[in-house]
Amino acid sequence: MKIAVIGGTGDQGLGLAMRYAKSGEDVVIGSRKAEKAENAVAEIENILGHSMKNLEGLSNPDAAVVADMLILTVPLQAQRPTLDSIKEYVDGKILIDATAPLNSNIGGSPMEFIEVWEGSAAERTVAILKGKDVAVVSAYSNISSSSLMNHEKDIDCDCLVCGDDDEAKLKAMELVNKLPGVKAIDCGGISRSRIVEKITPLLIGLNIKNRTHYAGIRITGLDNK
Repeated sequence: MKIAVIGGTGDQGLGLAMRYAKSGEDVVIGSRKAEKAENAVAEIENILGHSMKNLEGLSNPDAAVVADMLILTVPLQAQRPTLDSIKEYVDGKILIDATAPLNSNIGGSPMEFIEVWEGSAAERTVAILKGKDVAVVSAYSNISSSSLMNHEKDIDCDCLVCGDDDEAKLKAMELVNKLPGVKAIDCGGISRSRIVEKITPLLIGLNIKNRTHYAGIRITGLDNK
């Protein structure tokens, strides 16, 4: 399976690409311009201290073409144009949306949430890709980018996952569980993203208050059978 991190040149995308490439997955970083994606690959190789044959950089559309699973890691204001650029290449694939609608996307505080018309960023993705044969799952929005980038340590948090297609959600959860220290938690249908995405500004606020970058969340007391 080849994974494309669409819009993957920010810390969240870089962190996911680095973690998955380091674990042996075949990863493509996508960006509006292929050169920027190639620079992101070079940055990861510099951090790890060696070249990565299983990591490459392409434009977002080219990355979407060659990948089996797509992870969208862009701020809210870039969500629609990025999806519009790849929508012709998503049929038959799973798209994991990591978007969190933060007020900082429009110049406000990252500790505040933006209400979007569709109810959540993930549901917005569903609406934008309406008519395409793609399964949308939401995940990763509650994992700190700093925890992802701190690649020498396990990530101390769970990942809350939502989606209406059970098979696609299971595959997404299997991918999430490959992150060291992370456990994927099935939170239900895609509409539950309305709750999950609000956790991101809460965690950012806790980071700011406690002068850290690694606040996470654990779900306890569930039946693990």
